[in-house]
Amino acid sequence: MNAKYLYALVITAAIFATAFYVANRFNQSRIADIRATQEAISIDILSLETQFELLGNLDCQAITDNPVLSDELNSLASRLSVAEQNLGTNNAEVVSLKKQYSLLEIKDYILMREISQKCTKLKPVYILYFYSNSGDCADCNKMGDVLTYLRATYPGLRVYSFDYHLGLSALRTLVTLRKIDANKGLPAFVVNNKAPVYGFKTLQEMQKLIPELKTLATSTTPAAQ
Repeated sequence: MNAKYLYALVITAAIFATAFYVANRFNQSRIADIRATQEAISIDILSLETQFELLGNLDCQAITDNPVLSDELNSLASRLSVAEQNLGTNNAEVVSLKKQYSLLEIKDYILMREISQKCTKLKPVYILYFYSNSGDCADCNKMGDVLTYLRATYPGLRVYSFDYHLGLSALRTLVTLRKIDANKGLPAFVVNNKAPVYGFKTLQEMQKLIPELKTLATSTTPAAQ
């Protein structure tokens, strides 16, 4: 082989190897960051649960003014979505992170329901959103964009997103309790304790479906539509 071409081949291989190494280190760093955030959220939830159980007395006004973990969970969801796009939905690390994240969401959902029963002035508005990455939900990405906009516009809105096909027993229990039937089509979502709603809904349709949004403060810098 011509020495010039051999040299070019070696340089090209070195560039690809370096790029792969850098990308891999970056992805590992991102995953470590997500795990650290999940651990911090888990500790915060455990702390609030312990306070709730020990004292039976919570600062309802403080919780009303500063929704528990809403920003942290939303930020974690965004970072997990990026990791999913970069590494793939079937990546073992991504699946493990999604399971841990889903458990944190369920724990936060349960805790907020308990707190709202004690703090009568606290009326959380939440959406349980069920999607799929298995190729059987053509509108899931669009629906996710609508919910992301709503979440950015209404910081007090709690959106819990779950991969319907994720192998997690706690999630299967939630699906059963909320009577989600994938045969009716995904995406599916539950607003507070209402019946499940199926299929893509526009921003305007969602605002009509959730009149409770009017009770929430809006962001001063809502996301662009």
